[in-house]
Amino acid sequence: MTKVAVIYYSSTGTNYTLANWAKEAAEEAGAEVKVVRVQETAPEAAIHSNEAWKQHLEETMDVPVATSDDIEWADAIIFSMPTRFGNVPSQMKQFIDMQGGLWASGKTANKVVTAMSSASNPHGGQEATLLNFYTTMMHWGAIIVPPGYTDSVTFGAGGNPYGTSVTQAPDGTLVEDVEAAVKHQAKRVVDVATKMHG
Repeated sequence: MTKVAVIYYSSTGTNYTLANWAKEAAEEAGAEVKVVRVQETAPEAAIHSNEAWKQHLEETMDVPVATSDDIEWADAIIFSMPTRFGNVPSQMKQFIDMQGGLWASGKTANKVVTAMSSASNPHGGQEATLLNFYTTMMHWGAIIVPPGYTDSVTFGAGGNPYGTSVTQAPDGTLVEDVEAAVKHQAKRVVDVATKMHG
């Protein structure tokens, strides 16, 4: 059975939603899946200044915190994170930067990876975040599996070939309908990982 780790960072819940859709689809594709969250590192003052951020953190305290063991365990990894000024959020970046030991021992090589993102407007850096993230995956020696245009659901979700991305409206709702695109991306990763590691 292909093992899939869904590793996400979410401040107000968008990427948590994407992560859970990915989990559903990967399980439907026959994988063993675990969803883990990247440790929150923002100061309490910042979190408590945003009610949605504070509430989401409290609601997801029972989700296990991601560790190096999750990466080592997985055949495939689905990452999901918001964009921060066109780049990876510091919480995810710190988690990735802590994996030097795994990388040095060759344990990140040939992991099948894909990523998803979000922003508060459609051109708020979603593509740049994914491309910047994939640069790190190249250093890892990972096998990057983007959705490309392998299914028409990509177009309905905004057409991002690098990974499903979504715009979060001010009220917290998702502007584009991306559930089908997320699920296609997750199933594609399971398919590739099964072929590689099966």
